[in-house]
Amino acid sequence: MNAFLEELQWRGMLQDIMPGTENQLNKEITSGYIGFDPTADSLHIGSLVPILLLVHLQKAGHKPVALVGGATGMVGDPSGKSEERNMLSEETLNKNVLGIKAQLYKFLDFKETVANCAVMVNNYDWFKGISFLDFIRDAGKHITVNYMMAKDSVKKRLEGENGMSFTEFTYQLVQGYDFYWLYKNMKCKLQMGGSDQWGNIVTGTELIRKKDGGEAFAFTCPLIKKADGTKFGKSEQGNIWLDAEKTSPFKFYQFWLNASDEDAESWIKIFTFLSKTEINEIIDTHKKDPGKRFSQKKLAEEITIFVHGKNEYLKAIETTEKLFSSQNAAAEDLSENELNAIEGITKTTISIADFEKGIDLATMLTEAGIFTSKGDAKKMILSGGVSINRKKSDDPKLMPTKKMLLHKKFLLVQKGKKSYYLFEVI
Repeated sequence: MNAFLEELQWRGMLQDIMPGTENQLNKEITSGYIGFDPTADSLHIGSLVPILLLVHLQKAGHKPVALVGGATGMVGDPSGKSEERNMLSEETLNKNVLGIKAQLYKFLDFKETVANCAVMVNNYDWFKGISFLDFIRDAGKHITVNYMMAKDSVKKRLEGENGMSFTEFTYQLVQGYDFYWLYKNMKCKLQMGGSDQWGNIVTGTELIRKKDGGEAFAFTCPLIKKADGTKFGKSEQGNIWLDAEKTSPFKFYQFWLNASDEDAESWIKIFTFLSKTEINEIIDTHKKDPGKRFSQKKLAEEITIFVHGKNEYLKAIETTEKLFSSQNAAAEDLSENELNAIEGITKTTISIADFEKGIDLATMLTEAGIFTSKGDAKKMILSGGVSINRKKSDDPKLMPTKKMLLHKKFLLVQKGKKSYYLFEVI
């Protein structure tokens, strides 16, 4: 097997592959692309797999093409969705496109002096000049409705309660045209993506064959799932973003550190560039003493450095040690500088007037957004799930006092095992 595909296969990153793809990769330096829809101004960890596919492609000597979907973002991909996404304004889309472009530059080598330098394109650049009539005449006539209806992404939506709009129905044809345009103008012969994209991808190869008599290739990777069945990439606070402003490097690090043993064993192959020998040694070491979470620590280290850099990783380690490695130490032992320097935990303020007037614990935590309702706050407090300055508090009506303030102005609040909040009275 081709070395690049073999690498992906042992890492668990290869699912469907079109016949002839391996021969194409063996024959010449091949341009391969993946599309990123700008639904937000940052990618999240669900986008890491396609990013890593492009990185592996470039490492193998081929040419990665990152397509940011300024045009397809206006349509919305129905694949894997049970209902239509909200349409974004052009202003929002442009902001999102710029944010995603900036992130992709961190992971791929775009230097033109490199023979297989990465290239970034925006499909709005070619779609903005195509009229609706031109598109349905030049592209639509080559793909039958029967062909489009047979795709899983279409069938599932048509069988569901919400149906499917014409806008979404056309998405696979629009994405197919992307592949055709890249093939025609940039000699791009390969498209990659998640397994839910297979139908959209082969529509592109079909359009290339029918419209230009050409041959193009494709493969997909499996969709990442958690062993317990919950959705990958989500935390209690929502998406785990690649943007440090949206998800701090500390919280990013904690997500990977808290992976189950089963997930860590599969994720360390997918989300790191460690060799097979190194990974097998890590897994063997972990199994000898699972309580030390050796696999999780190595996974979290590698992926945090890849996304945020070594300095942010070291800060995340420092914060982790302060918050979790000294659970038996009194909160009073943390200096004011240490409390101020803790990165990544949620910080909030409360006015001195409100504090002196008196505010019960359940109300304080609810108004700070830590709980969605006072009822939820009371339940968690009564069950012992809230600590103030590392001391359990089981009284929702407790009124924090000045005597409780660390360095006369801080309260360190812990919710559950992993969520910390720092209140500052000002």
